[in-house]
Amino acid sequence: MTDQPTASNPAKPTSLGRAFQQIGSLTAISRIVGFMRDIAFASFLGAGPAADAFLVALKLPNMFRRLSAEGAMTNAFLPSFAKIRETDGRDAALRLASEAQIFLIIVLFAIVVLAEIFMPEVIALLAPGFAATPDRLAAAVDLARVTMPYLPMISVVALWGAIANAHDRFMAAAAAPILANLCFIAGAISIPILAADLGMFKALPIAIGLLVAGFCQLLFLFFVLRRLSAVPKLQWPRLSNAGKMMWRKFLPAALGAGGMQLNLLVDLILASMLPVGAISWLYYADRVAQLPLGIVGIALGTALLPRLSAAEAAGQKDEITKTLDEAIIFGGFFVVPAVIALILLAGPIIEGLFAYGAFSIDDAVMAAMALSAYALGLPGFVMVKILQPAFYAAGQPGTVLKISIMTVVINITASLVMMPIFGHVGLALATSLSGLIAAITMVVLLCRRGRLGGGSLGMIGRIFLASLVMAMLLLAMVWHTGGIRQFLPAAGWLAVLVAVGGGGFVLAAWCFRAIPAGFVRRLGNRKT
Repeated sequence: MTDQPTASNPAKPTSLGRAFQQIGSLTAISRIVGFMRDIAFASFLGAGPAADAFLVALKLPNMFRRLSAEGAMTNAFLPSFAKIRETDGRDAALRLASEAQIFLIIVLFAIVVLAEIFMPEVIALLAPGFAATPDRLAAAVDLARVTMPYLPMISVVALWGAIANAHDRFMAAAAAPILANLCFIAGAISIPILAADLGMFKALPIAIGLLVAGFCQLLFLFFVLRRLSAVPKLQWPRLSNAGKMMWRKFLPAALGAGGMQLNLLVDLILASMLPVGAISWLYYADRVAQLPLGIVGIALGTALLPRLSAAEAAGQKDEITKTLDEAIIFGGFFVVPAVIALILLAGPIIEGLFAYGAFSIDDAVMAAMALSAYALGLPGFVMVKILQPAFYAAGQPGTVLKISIMTVVINITASLVMMPIFGHVGLALATSLSGLIAAITMVVLLCRRGRLGGGSLGMIGRIFLASLVMAMLLLAMVWHTGGIRQFLPAAGWLAVLVAVGGGGFVLAAWCFRAIPAGFVRRLGNRKT
């Protein structure tokens, strides 16, 4: 029988580098499978009205999921769970998990019922531009009614994933999305067989696949937690003192964690007023931008929250500063070259990944323009994911809420100004601007509170120099090897560019001593 950690005999916490490797590696696999999913979407749905209808329907449960479970519940629950486990023991912490679970199920079930009843009004609010195309509006309403029950399932999955993370089992929650992406792919592939004659409603197999994905992820996390003897019990709703403290943090955490989601929602509402296809162009561009954000930003944020919560509970201020500096260096090693590559290679990336079947070259050009705009804000998005846990760990969700409100106002204002000038690209630029301002604000506040030092600046500078070397290599490839490009398919040319750029960056980073020490140590440990 495996011994479980207790308050008196705590397990040694996983190092940040190891936790990042566990989460990031599986997140990378999930994102690769996700690209296969998006390629299937592009091939069978394209970027037309049927795709727009499905993406609007998918936005609703995903938005509520990120606001309720992945955002607020995780950020309010994990610090409380860590503090109670530190002071009162593991059993008391698991009672809090059971209490959170039953309230989550009841509230989200009520939201699903209300959404099913008032779905036409909800979709009209999310995509007011659909009123000009009644068939697209009707398809979005029907598909949203199919996808909405996914919300309580995936929200419980997010809570169970947070419990696994609190036990340093980071790989479980990171692996769960792979199951979802496989279900999506199966649904997309079945469109020509099951839904070829459904017209605007042909995304139905994917919507059904979403429900299957929720059930599969629930089953997977259940077995993970059962091995840890940490499955929350189903119980009648009750509100303990610890629960009251957690729920007091929930609302500001929900609104604070939802800043980026609200920005994307603004993009959706405004994009529905643009020509048909704009929603899809933004979706595919965002999916590519989400690759470094998911592998780096979300992985680091997930690994940081339990560590920072434990450090705050123990009063280890220096450990918090050291951990954040290390996280920024880890993030910068991946994000700085990614930003430059996404801007320089936006066209080849979109064409190599998605320009098949129903997704035309014109669609690829439009999506590539949006990708370059989203890439400008990527450093801000990743920094927000890294720095947010420091505020939640310190019991300051209200600060994150204020920053989120500020960024939403900035995004709406900038979108209204830039959309008439730049179209769908203006929406992406506005989102990027709001993310950069949010990151700068968090950096200033944490520096003032002594939670963030300047220990990462020198390393980030060396990483930037290595990225410039990579940029010169990529530009030389694009300008001087046009003849080779003619003999390769779009995906093959993209693979060549990625190999040359990635290899050049790693070599330059080695020469400039820009590889994070944690990576070097782990490489040395494997060799010995």
